[in-house]
Amino acid sequence: MYFYEFLFVRASLVYLIYTALLGFLFYLEPSWMAYLRSSHVHAGLVGFFLNMVFGVAYWMMPRPGQLKQPGLEAATFYLLNLGLVLRLVLEPFTLAHPTPLTRTALQVSAVLQLAAVLVFVYAMHRRVVTNEMLWKLRKMREARERHGHEKD
Repeated sequence: MYFYEFLFVRASLVYLIYTALLGFLFYLEPSWMAYLRSSHVHAGLVGFFLNMVFGVAYWMMPRPGQLKQPGLEAATFYLLNLGLVLRLVLEPFTLAHPTPLTRTALQVSAVLQLAAVLVFVYAMHRRVVTNEMLWKLRKMREARERHGHEKD
C-alpha cells in the first residue's frame, strides 16, 4: 500500500469515529441534530465511505503497464478532504447564522469535492481495462524486454 492509499484508509477511519461520536452525541443533546445532521451524514458517506472506496480502488485496481499515479492520488486525497473538512466545519455555522461568506465557502467545499471525484474518475479510467488489454500490454512489455536484451 502506497502513502496516499494509506492516508485514504486512515482518514476514512477517523471520519467513521467522528460519525459515530456525532450519532452518540445526538442522543445526549437532540437539539444539535438540527445543525449537525447533514454533517453527520456527509462525514459518513463522503468521509468514511468515499475515502475508503478511493483508497482501496487506488490500491487494488490493476496498474496496466506498471502505471503509477501518485500525483492523481494526492490531488484526489487533498481535494476531497479539504472540501469535506471545510464543509464539516462551516455547515453548522451556516445553518445557525447564514452569511454570504459562509455560503460561498460551502460552495467552494462542494467544488473541491466534485474536483476530487473528477480526478478519481480520470485516474480509474486509465486503469479500467479488460483482461485482453492486460495480456496485450504484458506481451508488448515482454517483447520490448526481449528486444532490449538482444541488443546487448
